[in-house]
Amino acid sequence: MANFPKGFLFGTATSSYQIEGAVNEDGRTPSIWDTFSKTSGMTYNGDTGDIACDHYHRYKEDVVILKEIGVKAYRFSIAWPRIFPEKGNFNPKGIDFYKRLVEELLKNDIIPVATIYHWDLPQWAGDLGGWLNRDLIYWYSEYSQKLFKEIGNVVPMWITHNEPWCASILSYGIGEHAPGHKDYREALIAAHHILLSHGEAVKIFRDMNIKESQIGITLNLTPAYPASERDVDRLAAQYADGFSNRWFLDPIFKGNYPEDMIELYKEEIGKFDFIKSEDLGIISQPIDFLGINFYSRSIVKYSEKSMLKWIGVEGPGAKTDMGWEIRPESLYDLLKRLDKEYTRIPIYITENGAAFKDIITEDGKVHDQERIEYIKEHLKYANKFIKEGGNLKGYFLWSFLDNFEWAFGYSKRFGIVYVDYKTQKRILKDSALWYKEVINRASIVF
Repeated sequence: MANFPKGFLFGTATSSYQIEGAVNEDGRTPSIWDTFSKTSGMTYNGDTGDIACDHYHRYKEDVVILKEIGVKAYRFSIAWPRIFPEKGNFNPKGIDFYKRLVEELLKNDIIPVATIYHWDLPQWAGDLGGWLNRDLIYWYSEYSQKLFKEIGNVVPMWITHNEPWCASILSYGIGEHAPGHKDYREALIAAHHILLSHGEAVKIFRDMNIKESQIGITLNLTPAYPASERDVDRLAAQYADGFSNRWFLDPIFKGNYPEDMIELYKEEIGKFDFIKSEDLGIISQPIDFLGINFYSRSIVKYSEKSMLKWIGVEGPGAKTDMGWEIRPESLYDLLKRLDKEYTRIPIYITENGAAFKDIITEDGKVHDQERIEYIKEHLKYANKFIKEGGNLKGYFLWSFLDNFEWAFGYSKRFGIVYVDYKTQKRILKDSALWYKEVINRASIVF
C-alpha cells in the first residue's frame, strides 16, 4: 500500500471544446477548432465538437457524478470565444456559464481549477494571424484580466495555458492541430508569443492581488531516452528533450532559450528576431505551481535526414489505444529531474490517463481494468517521488468524460465515465469506482 499525504489533491480534468458543445449558444462565436474540425480530412470521420458531451446543458448532472466519484478538485477550461466573441467585445452570457459551473462545484465541496487557454482560440483572432500576431498577447491579457475580475475571487487555482507545445509546435509546425500549418518558424513564433502571454497574465494576476488564489502553467513533458549508448543517439535524445521539454521549461524557470536548440533551429528558421530584449524577463515571472501533463516517453535515434537530427523508435512496452508506450517509471524520472534541475515549487500532475477500446458489456458496465492498472502504476511512482521529499501536491486524472479527442474525433476514449454520444448517457466505468476508493483512502493498494 502507498499512502498519500493529507491534503493531496485528487482531481480529474476536461477542456471546453472537448466536452461543452453548444457552439452557437449564448453569443459564442467559432473557434479555430470549429473551423479546423469542419475542414475536410482534418479530423477522424469529420467529427466536430458541436455537441461533444453536451456539458454546457448537463453540467449539473456532471457535477453530481464528480461528487459521487469523490474528487477534491475539477480542472476545466474556459472557452475564449464565449467570453470575447468579437475583438474587444465582452459577452456577459459567456462568463455566466462558468459562474454557474463554479457555484455548483463549490456547493459540492469541489475545488474549481480553471485553465484560461486550452487551444480554442476565437476564429476572429485566428483571422488576424493567431499566435503569429504579437498583438494576440494583448488580447489574451484583456481576456485573462476579465476572467480574474469576474471569477478570480472564487477560483483558487488558475492555469494560464495548457500544453504550449501542442498549441505551437503541433499546430503551426507539424500541422496536426488547428490551424494546421506546417512551418517551423511559425511554430517557434507561436510558442514564444504563447509563453509571453503567460508571463503577462501572471503580471496582471499579481497586480490585481487576488486573495487566496494561485497561478501557474501546464506543460506536456515527454522524457527522451537514447535508443543506444552511442554518442550520436545520446545527442539525439538531447535534441528531442530540447524540442519537447527544454524549449518551454528553460524560458519559464531560467529566463532563456536553450542555446543548443537555437543553433539547431537557426538553419531552418533564420533569425530569432521575434524575441525582444524584455521578453524573457516577462516569461520568467515567478509562478506558484507547475502543472505537468504526462502520458508516455520517447525513444530516439540520430538521423542526419531529420531537421531535428532525431527520429523516434518504438518502445518495448505495452501500448495504449493511442499507440503510446506505457512506462510509468518515466513519470518518476521526469519528476526527479524537474526537482533537481528546475524548481522546488509545488508540482501538480494536471493530466495523466490512457485511451483504451472500452465497451459496454452485457451487464451494462465498462470493465476497463487496463486503465486501472495504468493509473495505479503512475500513482505508485508519483507516491515514490513524494516519499523521497518531492513537492508533488496533486493528481488530475485525464479524463473525467469520454470526449472529442481533437484530430482523433470520437474514436478514442480517455474517460473514467463512458459517454454514449447518441443518447448522452453517462456510465461510471470500473476505473471511476476504483478511483473513488483511492480518493476515500488517500492510498493505492498494489
